[in-house]
Amino acid sequence: MTSPEPRLSRSEALHLQVARKLRNDIGAGILRDGETLPSTRELAKQWDVSVFTITEAMRVLTDEGLVVSKSRSKRVVHAPDQNRRNEIRLPQPQVIFVGGYAGSGKTELGRILAKETGWPMLDKDTLTRPVVEAALEILGLSPNDRESERYLTLIRPREYESLMAAALENVGCGNSAIVTAPFIREFNDVSWITRTRAMFTGLKAATTLVWVYCDADSMNGYIRQRGAARDGAKLADWPGYVASINLDFRPSAPHVVVNNCTSGEPLQSQAAELLKTVLGGEQP
Repeated sequence: MTSPEPRLSRSEALHLQVARKLRNDIGAGILRDGETLPSTRELAKQWDVSVFTITEAMRVLTDEGLVVSKSRSKRVVHAPDQNRRNEIRLPQPQVIFVGGYAGSGKTELGRILAKETGWPMLDKDTLTRPVVEAALEILGLSPNDRESERYLTLIRPREYESLMAAALENVGCGNSAIVTAPFIREFNDVSWITRTRAMFTGLKAATTLVWVYCDADSMNGYIRQRGAARDGAKLADWPGYVASINLDFRPSAPHVVVNNCTSGEPLQSQAAELLKTVLGGEQP
């Protein structure tokens, strides 16, 4: 069962927020080429906005060529390049570490990068979640626990060890990789960054750190939409959670910032610019 779309922030034009989310979903391959979108009224209900707002969002996407109107009541995703497979094999493997707070859009960015390059996408939750949940239950904790001291000291370090081992194994085989995780502690630790870069340099690979920035309202919307049980504690006390994080945080080393707020450039455009930097050898 799909979760309802999030209530949107009134700080940005509502139709642009809807258009951005749908654009990101198309770019990440969540909405597929040829897929029929729900009706205007259904979308308005899902997003808790007016029919006019949805009509304006569809106008934006239609002007961009991402949606085609087949009739007054039928709109279809138009993304024929989704099925095109790029395979970029480089003499020097590239490892792009994508970090950000929950709901920032780091996974969407990772998917877009993976689709554009053909590089494996290594996402911490995808790789480790089943084992993490089983381990938490063995410890007598909720499988959705991501806040307790036992999780933070016993489980979390092993998650990142597994993620890094997968990245190192791919690079050892000559593959580039896109690695996505919050990386909040890691990107704030100069020693960790130095060690990590040294490990990959030893394998003749280059590394790029990417931080995905997103405002609190937009993050709340992304989190509500994905409906993951592990986010329950955050949503139960959203003001408290926002107060506990630093939205001005940036990695403690040279990095690229991707702005996934509604006011930012489309995520696809920023991904393309990031790849130009990486493939051009201009390390940040």
